[in-house]
Amino acid sequence: MSVTSAQTVTLNKSLLLLLGVCALMLALPTLSIWGAWFTWNDSGDGLISHLVATVLPDYVVTSLLLCLGVAFGVTVLGVASAVLVTFFDFPGRTTLSWLLLLPIAAPAYIVAFVYTDVLQYSGGLQVGLRALTGWEGALWPDIRSVGGAIMVFSVTLYPYVYILVRAALVERASSLFEAAALLGAGMPRRLATLAIPLARPALAAGVALVLMETLADYGVASYFGIQTFTTGIYKAWLVMDSPQVAAQLATILLLLVLAILTWEQRAQRRVRFASGRAQRPTQTRHAERVMGLQGVGLLLLGLIPVLLGFLLPALVLMSLFFASDTTPAYGDFFQWTQNSVRLGLITAALAVGIALTFGAVKRMRGSPFIGAIGQVISLGYAVPGAVVVIGILLPVVWLRTVGWGADWGYWVTGTSLGLIWAYLVRFTSVAMQTVDSGYTRLSYRLDETSQTLGVHGASMFRRVHMPLLRKSTYVAALLVLVDVLKELPVTLVLRPFDSDTLAVAAYQLARDERLDAAALPALALVLVGLVPVILLSRELKSSDR
Repeated sequence: MSVTSAQTVTLNKSLLLLLGVCALMLALPTLSIWGAWFTWNDSGDGLISHLVATVLPDYVVTSLLLCLGVAFGVTVLGVASAVLVTFFDFPGRTTLSWLLLLPIAAPAYIVAFVYTDVLQYSGGLQVGLRALTGWEGALWPDIRSVGGAIMVFSVTLYPYVYILVRAALVERASSLFEAAALLGAGMPRRLATLAIPLARPALAAGVALVLMETLADYGVASYFGIQTFTTGIYKAWLVMDSPQVAAQLATILLLLVLAILTWEQRAQRRVRFASGRAQRPTQTRHAERVMGLQGVGLLLLGLIPVLLGFLLPALVLMSLFFASDTTPAYGDFFQWTQNSVRLGLITAALAVGIALTFGAVKRMRGSPFIGAIGQVISLGYAVPGAVVVIGILLPVVWLRTVGWGADWGYWVTGTSLGLIWAYLVRFTSVAMQTVDSGYTRLSYRLDETSQTLGVHGASMFRRVHMPLLRKSTYVAALLVLVDVLKELPVTLVLRPFDSDTLAVAAYQLARDERLDAAALPALALVLVGLVPVILLSRELKSSDR
């Protein structure tokens, strides 16, 4: 074996070892959760029995009602929006097709703050209507309820369904739709018998993603005071001071998420099976032209989800900011921004580095072991933040019981290391998927030509792959950065002392009923959230072309 070949083999082994260690570190928080069932004791038994007899049924019922209500809400809004911009041609349709993405830019807990301020009994809307009508009681049910949470999640998360269903409707069965039109089938019949059934796998995948986001939420549930598994996990740890019970509740939540994830993966396989051969976009050939007042009516109808999920919250936040009598604490705001950006940049750099390393090794040396590493890392995004937090803190507690955890506890909770670790568990998958999509666009002929010219291994990655992956790398870094800036439950628990971020500051100020002070960090998060919306809108435009 030549010296170069020996160096290449050593490098490959080193990279495989590095990836294996990264996968283990990213999987450790999830694996440690299951260890709680092997450390059973009498105190934990009594507390679990108490929870089963008191609040655990509420956790189950509330979480199920929340999931059912949100699933119905996002299905109605997402499917209706996708059908509207795909099968009807009216003035403003092109603009509406990307405006419908805007609600995904607003974190759900910020929208919850806004609607609470507007719709609660002492809010400006109810006060004005009571003064106008003379009514003395509440004009509608309290927004801080399961119904209010369903509304907030529905208007902020429906873009997941809209994106997937719209893509399915645009790409599928153009010839079948044309044949049905030639046979005299009207638009309602074509939608009911062809379009909607063909988009059902995409709908299932979108709803599954929404349900995982709903179960992982902490901000909306805690602000509204509703009992879900996520809020129960934090109460068991912080209020009842029982890490073991918190971990056991986390395993139940994790099982629910894994069940939804399995459903989503099956739906994605059905999507790929149903896609078949690529066809001309349906919306350019069979969209029904609607002009005049009817076209304006369709445009206004399509703007309702945008108004509820983005425009109204953004306008209220701006009005609160400009109408505030107190001078905004710009010094604190810059400190929150600095903390957020610093954590986001560090996490993005590490996540993209892991993603590029994994992508290069997978490209040049694919194997079942590499595939298994990818599966382990990709599961992190589906794990709720509450589960990640408990999974990171639980080993620290166990080490402290044997006298070894003092230093470990400081490095995890007293510095940013534990926080960055948790971010990597959650968001490395985002970088991996983006980089992998960039690799799929690179022909293997480039690798063969490079090897013919004597360029192998790391040199091929540096001189051939990296220049062509530059755009995917930038997009991956941006997406991870935005996700870190908006992340609340992980940051709320693991942040070091006196290092609040924009998300934590907005949540704490709103929780203290200081919405005018919370408006500035909340607006910053909404503006940051526009980055993935811009990227998505470009993808939709390119797919339409």
